[in-house]
Amino acid sequence: MPHATAGDGVRLYFEAAGRGVPVLFAHEFGGDHRSWEPQVRHLARSRRCIVFAARGYPPSDVPPAQASYSQERAADDAVAVLDAAGADRAHVVGNSMGAFCALHVGLRHPGRVRSLVVAGCGYGTHPRTEAAFRAGCEQLAVAYETEGSRAVAPRYGGGPARLQFQAKDPRGHAEHVRVLADHDPLGAARTLRGVLMTRPSLFGMRPRLAALDLPVLVVAGDEDGDVLDTGIMLKRTIPRAGLAVLPRSGHVTNLEEPALFNLLVERFVEQVEEQGARDPRTPAAAP
Repeated sequence: MPHATAGDGVRLYFEAAGRGVPVLFAHEFGGDHRSWEPQVRHLARSRRCIVFAARGYPPSDVPPAQASYSQERAADDAVAVLDAAGADRAHVVGNSMGAFCALHVGLRHPGRVRSLVVAGCGYGTHPRTEAAFRAGCEQLAVAYETEGSRAVAPRYGGGPARLQFQAKDPRGHAEHVRVLADHDPLGAARTLRGVLMTRPSLFGMRPRLAALDLPVLVVAGDEDGDVLDTGIMLKRTIPRAGLAVLPRSGHVTNLEEPALFNLLVERFVEQVEEQGARDPRTPAAAP
């Protein structure tokens, strides 16, 4: 199995399919490299699609030390995967935790990025819900440690922003819950405490985001809690950002509406390759 090696020696599992311009996919907390299968099956016809399992998610290594997990390491891990795959620059697509990763790759390693697709990005970052989100992450980490992944999976998979997926596609949602049940409980708990609980608020990062000179597509489900508000903020802050809002959709838009998500990503990537995406001279609405 192909693995990349991170700067601290952690091995990261990845897969690649197709030929052409590279597209790197970063998964959410509730998924893994398998969560992008609908996108890979479609986009690998014309692009080189690379998926990987974040540290803490087998078959990647599950380092036991809490210090091995952070937002910065997550972004650097994505670049290590690009290195191992022989990709100099890539379009980086992420959902939720993976969307935060994509943004930080763009901020930390802009020379490795062609564009960013930032989907489902917002939990724990809005000032009015930040404290509650962090407390919830700690409760979930304890649940993983004391109950295990198979007990946690149905509750987490049945959360308010995933009910839309269950209603639209029960079979797909059941597969999603099975992926959740496969999580390594130690890796999940360490990821919650080291990445999700400690990542900086995007609202506090607006000056850095305003200086991000990359084409960005923000994708949000209109029934996905604070994600929609955060998506609007990102659209208004990042100079070359566009915003797509999917109706009657929750947190996992790439799985809920794969055909629409694929079309959005494919057209965006084509626009970037052809013309550089949105003209930053177009005025944005006031924040």
